[in-house]
Amino acid sequence: MNNVFVYCEIDKYTVEEVSYELLTKGRKLANQLGVQLEAIAAGSGITGKVEKEILSYGVDKLHVFDAEGLYPYTSKPHTSILVNLFKAEQPQICLMGATVIGRDLGPRVSSSLTSGLTADCTALEIGDYDDKKAGKHYDNLLYQIRPAFGGNIVATIVNPDHRPQMATVRSGVMKAEKVADDYKGEVVYEDVAKFVPETDYVVKVLDRHVEKAKNNLKGAPIIVAGGYGVGSKEGFDLLFKLAEELHGEVGASRAAVDAGFCEHDLQIGQTGVTVRPKVYIACGISGAIQHVAGMKESGIVISINTDPQAPINQIADYIITGSVEEVVPKLIKYYKDNSK
Repeated sequence: MNNVFVYCEIDKYTVEEVSYELLTKGRKLANQLGVQLEAIAAGSGITGKVEKEILSYGVDKLHVFDAEGLYPYTSKPHTSILVNLFKAEQPQICLMGATVIGRDLGPRVSSSLTSGLTADCTALEIGDYDDKKAGKHYDNLLYQIRPAFGGNIVATIVNPDHRPQMATVRSGVMKAEKVADDYKGEVVYEDVAKFVPETDYVVKVLDRHVEKAKNNLKGAPIIVAGGYGVGSKEGFDLLFKLAEELHGEVGASRAAVDAGFCEHDLQIGQTGVTVRPKVYIACGISGAIQHVAGMKESGIVISINTDPQAPINQIADYIITGSVEEVVPKLIKYYKDNSK
């Protein structure tokens, strides 16, 4: 059986966190299938800077493409690398991040190979499939699981006949775990000219401006998240005070963002960021499936809600029934009085 491939996204000489998460998942899928895990790293001047770290996630074979013109990312050269490599290697699965780059690259590659692609997956599993219409049975397909119809259902998508089975996954959905710092994998330094024609370098990036995020939702151990039930911008000021006391970050549901209570970059959920803090305090959040998709991996969930039947309470470890205006000031006072 053919191998599992992961496209590693590289910013200058730094491998993005989503790639480590996918390598971890790819290693587990490869183990289940009894095949190898292979990775692709493409950039400029990356030789000697990324190999050891990528291999430590259990990569059996790393394909390094190092040439001028591969960084900053442009569509055509990276598409040619993947399309031509996959034609030669015939992988059964390819994973990449549902990032700006992954959302540009994934469809181009899958379209060129007529393989199909499932975007924004929240889970990946291996399973069998019976096509009752065609009377066919398929073993060990990739179950590509994602919310659909605005998050109202969870769809399991399979690709029985075309390869590779391609999926993009958002950052934070899966956990990154190293296999071993000295994992012994093979590194192949590919001849880029054999994969990328000169005509692909038609676009040149003249200037690149990157702004740091104003928050650290993905890395925060404690998140205080507000929903429509917070009621106002002033209500969110209370959440910021509580988060400051707890040394945490403030997040929000889509309903709160749409109501103008806070900025869009705080949005958690299917159309926002995915988080997995140790403690998640949901304030005035009903618990729509779209929001839960972005925080269900949290360690401890505390719900503050006036409605004891709110859907969020079904996944909460602790439930405080009451309004945000009533409960949050008491929490702030308690932590002020009792924190060292």
